[in-house]
Amino acid sequence: MLDGSDLYALDISGVSFVQACGGPCTEGCVTLARIGEDAWALGDSKRPNAEPLRFTTEELDAAGIDPARFGLNV
Repeated sequence: MLDGSDLYALDISGVSFVQACGGPCTEGCVTLARIGEDAWALGDSKRPNAEPLRFTTEELDAAGIDPARFGLNV
């Protein structure tokens, strides 16, 4: 299982982020990308240059974030 330092060692250049909005996307949306086996990067569309946070699938699940809502498979 990956830990925090392993997640941030993964290269995310070239990954495709997808958005999920809870309402109108005029105020910003959460973005998500799979960055490896059991590894995800979570960003903010209002701050596209900010470093995305990284999580395992288990951590996303504990936070109530479902990759399927973004059209992504676990």
